[in-house]
Amino acid sequence: MRQARLSSLLDLITASGHVTVADVTARLHVSAATVRRDLNTLAEQKLVLRTHGGASAFTSGYELPLQARTTMHAEAKAAIAQATSDLIAVGDVVGLNGGTTTTEVAWQLARTDRLTPADGSRGFTLVTNALNIAYELTVRPHVRVVLSGGTVRPRSYEMVGPTARRSIEELVLDVAVLGVDGVGPRFGVTTADPEEAEVGRALAAAAERVVVVADASKLSSTGPSRLLALAGVDVLVTDEAPGRLLQESLDRAEVTVVVAGRWRPEARGHLDAVRDHRVGPR
Repeated sequence: MRQARLSSLLDLITASGHVTVADVTARLHVSAATVRRDLNTLAEQKLVLRTHGGASAFTSGYELPLQARTTMHAEAKAAIAQATSDLIAVGDVVGLNGGTTTTEVAWQLARTDRLTPADGSRGFTLVTNALNIAYELTVRPHVRVVLSGGTVRPRSYEMVGPTARRSIEELVLDVAVLGVDGVGPRFGVTTADPEEAEVGRALAAAAERVVVVADASKLSSTGPSRLLALAGVDVLVTDEAPGRLLQESLDRAEVTVVVAGRWRPEARGHLDAVRDHRVGPR
């Protein structure tokens, strides 16, 4: 419960920029002493800036480490992962970049009965540049794991750099599932780090189909590094319908939107069509 409370507190500070002890006491229904202890804990972990009577978020360019983001929007990410697993077929070669949503997708794929053949054969092949995802799935006998080379980026556990990009460029994927920091009508799909964006583009270029997974907090948001134009995306899986402006841009780019819990059967048909006729350069 304390970890969930810390996550809620961190989410509140990130969203509002600054909170006071009184604000948090009223919002989370906990004592002022508990709030002060929690704020001190987050400050010790370098996740917030402690101020007199409260705490502030770091600048907008600051990226929270992966561990701190794990419980944020957890229910939405679980629903998105379930919907994404429905798009994957037995035998597919699936590329995943790093992040909390793609980690949830990896777990869901590994435990989906349809992708776990009874005869012990390979259910699917996973290609990733994320150390934590590779570690979690390596023990699954029905999953063949391919980990890229590269230099480890500590905040996301992702392998980045020229070696990571070149190792992925040698492969052919059925589908790339990309976690992102923003999906917007102007700049398309964006992420927090330019090196991560470079590896994400390599995964997309190697894939017959590109699926972007993003919870509602990332829709119409923008990260500091461009990853793909909307035209480079085949399917967006999210937990809430996009706003009007973003939806219009997605429609123009012919992106199929799957809202978790509101399955649209044409999404799988769209993916199958792309498998047979790959679109132009991304």
